[in-house]
Order: sequence, then C-alpha cells, then structure tokens
Amino acid sequence: MKVLKEIYGVGILFFYYMKYIVLIGWPILLFGLEYKPNFIMDILWVYCFALATKDFIMRVVLKKKYCNIDSCSPSSKK
Repeated sequence: MKVLKEIYGVGILFFYYMKYIVLIGWPILLFGLEYKPNFIMDILWVYCFALATKDFIMRVVLKKKYCNIDSCSPSSKK
C-alpha cells in the first residue's frame, strides 16, 4: 500500500506542471499530426485528465484552495 501512495505522490508532483501540456498536446499530436496511438500516453492522458478534473472540482465547485490565505502569506503575524 505504501508503494501505491509513493507512486501517486510522484505522479502528482510530476504532472502538476505537465498535466495541461499532456491534456492538450496529446490529442493534437494524435489527431492533428497523425501520430500513432500509444497505450502508455493514453494512460498518462487519462491520469492528467483526472488531475485537471480534481483541480476544477476543488477550485470551482467546492471553492477550496490548497492553503488558507493566512497560512500562505510570507509575512504572517503571530
């Protein structure tokens, strides 16, 4: 179970920056430039879609942020 949590954590860290590039770029390469279908890229695209959907739900539907305004500010008053 710990290995699955580590894989999930690494995936989130890596795809935090890459999710929109893969989400938009893979269909363009596949359908626009006629690349051959790739099973691994299809799985990665689904993973990026799930991460983008999670972000949308957190920000728009639930209106939550990853941190509170007070805890994220560099000059917190104590």
